[in-house]
Amino acid sequence: MQEFELLNDLYSQNLETRKNWYSPVAEAYNKLRPRYPEEIINGAIEIAQLSQNANILELGCGPGNATLAFAQLGFSMICLEPSLATYHLARKNCEMYPQIEIQQTTFEEWELKPGQFDAVLAATSYHWINPEFGNSKIAEALRNNGALILLWNMTPQPEYEVYQNCREIYRKYAPYLDRYEDIETQKHIVQALGQKAINSGKFKNLVSEQVVCKVDYYIDEFLLILSTYTAYLKLDIETRNCLFIELREKIANNYGVNIQTTYISAFQVAQKAEI
Repeated sequence: MQEFELLNDLYSQNLETRKNWYSPVAEAYNKLRPRYPEEIINGAIEIAQLSQNANILELGCGPGNATLAFAQLGFSMICLEPSLATYHLARKNCEMYPQIEIQQTTFEEWELKPGQFDAVLAATSYHWINPEFGNSKIAEALRNNGALILLWNMTPQPEYEVYQNCREIYRKYAPYLDRYEDIETQKHIVQALGQKAINSGKFKNLVSEQVVCKVDYYIDEFLLILSTYTAYLKLDIETRNCLFIELREKIANNYGVNIQTTYISAFQVAQKAEI
């Protein structure tokens, strides 16, 4: 939840800061951030009632973690990604799919093409869209009866015992990170995020589904994936390094080289509200 809460501060920062937020960890993001399960992708497509010739606008595509799944199914897409480093990764990852166009831009700067898209997709990126204008612009980009598709991969959580044994380290270096997200908490967060779209008045008929995912990481992989989340990126480099050094030592001494994690992957689909 900290990642989403901290974005309230980032909205007020200059556009260049937000554009380059993930650039230092683009390679790690590409390598380690979880992909979306097939049942989540297929469920979203079914609820959104997308035909094979549907046009999709993707907001904040990152290196293409969700883009590829839609590309492989033949959809045409315009994908917006502000970070130059991540943009290049997305282009490389999607180079086999000529119907995919990656543009290096923010949604704020993107020139609106009203009523052109059957769906607007945001894969773990909707919380980056400034709510003051974002929902209105999304709705304008959609055709009548178009769909907003939100995909979510929540932060992988180690077993609760691991978190308990690491709390003193978090309290020492980053007290605001001393918080555990169990499955019910993550479900509540996703529900609240989807409700923001409905509360805007621009969308209706929200449908949500989720699956519980389990992934094992080596310690260094686990720490590297943590470094790709906003709450950790906000730490200064020295503090983050000290935090990870002590976490690695604690985990290795108590649990060995592997970390078992659990998180939810979810989709939410809402229809464009009638004007």
